[in-house]
Amino acid sequence: MTTDAAELLKDALSLPAEARSALIESLIESLDTEVDENAHEAWRAEVQLRLDQVDSGAVEMISWDDARRKLRDRLRH
Repeated sequence: MTTDAAELLKDALSLPAEARSALIESLIESLDTEVDENAHEAWRAEVQLRLDQVDSGAVEMISWDDARRKLRDRLRH
């Protein structure tokens, strides 16, 4: 990482969380040059499917603490 990039990162990390989030979003958008015309509909369908699974009891909801623990355990193996 160049000195300029390191300094920029240091400055960015000193921003409040909301400003860092907005900066991240802007940077990611600058990299995403291809537009998938079907992405919005695909995400809508996926969200609806998952909501239906929750509503029907087909999936078991777990707390964020349990989910985080399971993810950490998975990453350790």
